Amino acid sequence: MIKTEDVYRIGRIGKPHGVCGEVSFHFDDDVFDRDEAEYLILDMDGILVPFFMESYRFKGNETALVTFCDIDTQDKARRLTGCDVYYPRGHSDGEDGTLSYAAIVGYHVIDSASGETVGEIRAVDDSTVNVLFELVTKSGDELLVPANDDLIVQIDTSLRTVTMQLPEGLLSL
Repeated sequence: MIKTEDVYRIGRIGKPHGVCGEVSFHFDDDVFDRDEAEYLILDMDGILVPFFMESYRFKGNETALVTFCDIDTQDKARRLTGCDVYYPRGHSDGEDGTLSYAAIVGYHVIDSASGETVGEIRAVDDSTVNVLFELVTKSGDELLVPANDDLIVQIDTSLRTVTMQLPEGLLSL
């Protein structure tokens, strides 16, 4: 059984495209293309199910048209509409050891100065030049932290932590 902590969300299935089972896939992370994945994991009513891809082609910067094995009619494709799409964390590590921002959602941020956990990364806002980690602290507060490479000291994939050298005064805002 696939566990939620072993995967991370990379997008969502849209409407069927045509009548032969092809679906639109709106993605936040193109790791499936960089990694040449054989399958994607879909959330089917709370159960994570692997779907093997026959083919895919890009329709834009954030959309691909995907054909899954055994999904060969518009009716079968329609059942996938709205499903969240996940990718295995173990397959997402780049050859150079880098992770995509989507892969670290769910990781905990540790302040390198104090060694304390600041919060959990719930999302990454990369809509502007200054990328931000959206954290939820232990007390439930939301906190935005710059996701600058100069501030990241270490990423530990086994502990699922990001140790950061946070700017002075950031935590007291």
